[in-house]
Amino acid sequence: MFTIYGFDLRTSKFLVCIRGLFAVLIFFGGCAAVQAHEVVPAIFTLSLQEDGSFTIQSRLNMEALVAEIDPELSDTNESPNAPQYDALRLAEPEELRRQIIDFSAAWLSGIEIVASSVDGEQRVPLEYLSVDVPGVGNPAIQRLSIVTVRGEMPLGSTSFTWRYDPFYGESAIRVGVGDTAIQAQFLQSGELSKPFPLGDALVPLSRSEVAVDYVVLGFEHILPKGLDHILFVLGIFLLSLSWRPLLLQVTAFTIAHTITLALSLYGVIALSPAIVEPLIALSIVYVAIENVLTKELKPWRVWVVFAFGLLHGMGFAGVLTELGLPEGEFVTALIAFNVGVELGQLAVIAAAFLLVGVWFRNKPWYRSRIVIPCSLGIAATGLWWTIERVFF
Repeated sequence: MFTIYGFDLRTSKFLVCIRGLFAVLIFFGGCAAVQAHEVVPAIFTLSLQEDGSFTIQSRLNMEALVAEIDPELSDTNESPNAPQYDALRLAEPEELRRQIIDFSAAWLSGIEIVASSVDGEQRVPLEYLSVDVPGVGNPAIQRLSIVTVRGEMPLGSTSFTWRYDPFYGESAIRVGVGDTAIQAQFLQSGELSKPFPLGDALVPLSRSEVAVDYVVLGFEHILPKGLDHILFVLGIFLLSLSWRPLLLQVTAFTIAHTITLALSLYGVIALSPAIVEPLIALSIVYVAIENVLTKELKPWRVWVVFAFGLLHGMGFAGVLTELGLPEGEFVTALIAFNVGVELGQLAVIAAAFLLVGVWFRNKPWYRSRIVIPCSLGIAATGLWWTIERVFF
């Protein structure tokens, strides 16, 4: 089954050809434009003043909101409103600004800030101030507008909660005094935040609180959000159920993504998601195909996984770059996020082992009926993502 026209697919020459093809795809993947069809979380920065007034500056894809794109969709092309969204992405700034202003009242109704005091709770009204819409530029790159609104905490308020309507998707809220962010939370669609204290009680989170928050954030970035990372880890798992090959690959992947995550957050390296995301998809394809062509860990596999880990680390950096890390606990948050990512990856491996490894690993048909079909399915998914992220 591994021979076509006398050409053995298992030979090292074939694997060299695969690597060559992979390099070509990387080149064109990096050069091709990637349209911004992903609905990303909105980032909000709430700046408090001493008199209780505040402004909220939001950085978000307003075209997706105005077009009423379902935030649960991973691709805006899946929405029946995709034509309207695509038209808005090509609209001149003044035209888009006008539509955003018309939409602002409905959008503001989806931002729920509730202040608490000894007298009870009260929803804080918000007022639209301005919107900064970038030029059309490259239509393949997502356009993020900056909308500013204002409000005023009721007299005597001691804390407040934040909730973003699930119709608009996930949100990250950063709260601080003036230009200094002190606390931040990353919230699922419609999730109510933990209370943010006001006044002198608004202090940076303790080291342990930061650690817990970012471990959870890192874990959630794998489970349930990181389907591409999940498939890559499953590809690593499928090659061999022996602990040594698995440990070598997971260790290489961990070290690599830790390096690029740290370097990205420190601003040492920066690579556009338009390049990183297609390459991550290609990494899934390569690992899955190699599972089909070889039965054991080859010397180059660990280095290939390490190289792909560098890419995945830059992918992990995206969410932390947007949310930001607490200045006083930068290292703590970075380490905690990595711990969360590792726990998520180990959870994926543990689930896969319990699902198939425990029951079928000693069966003579394990490779032919599980490893190869699953790897082909993973490769097909990765290939589709590659095409989608490059050309659509």
